[in-house]
Amino acid sequence: MARGRKVDSDGEVTKRLLLDIAIEQFAEYGYHATKISEIVKKANVTQPTFYLYFKSKEVIFQEITKIFQKQLINLTSESLLEEYIEEKSLKKEIQSGLTNIFTFFLENPLLTQIGFYEAESAREMKKNMVEQITENLETEKKLGYFSEDYPMNLVAESLVGSIERLTLNEILTGSSSPADIAKVLVDVYFSGIQKK
Repeated sequence: MARGRKVDSDGEVTKRLLLDIAIEQFAEYGYHATKISEIVKKANVTQPTFYLYFKSKEVIFQEITKIFQKQLINLTSESLLEEYIEEKSLKKEIQSGLTNIFTFFLENPLLTQIGFYEAESAREMKKNMVEQITENLETEKKLGYFSEDYPMNLVAESLVGSIERLTLNEILTGSSSPADIAKVLVDVYFSGIQKK
């Protein structure tokens, strides 16, 4: 039994509670203004209980950003198109992958605010997202889906920039749905680079 924890307590539930409250606090107040004392007060646990799970505020913040980044990179990887997709289904498949990413942002607005915009690692994470999308597009180009005329790294940079701005101004404000934004992006980007 870990010191400071009740015999019948569920450590995973407590850890999840601390993470959820920390996400709320970091999203509302930012990293520097968020206090461990406020997190534990809202969780109705003691500070020693907090330190059973996280060594510091920095550690819990890093765990939050890792959770976000892992889910986003998985969604980006999963958006790779499969071989032998019929041309009439191509736009629908691309749109589905983008819709999944925007839906993740919509369903996790506080986590998105922290992981995609506020964390110091957000810039590096977006760079990794660009690299993954570039890799996907290069593979898809080899499958014959896209023209050889466009540098896919620039398409990926532009797409991630659009995702970033549209998430901030449309998804997190509730102005547009994930499917609507994905459709516009597919029409703008992928119709133009689609192999004719």
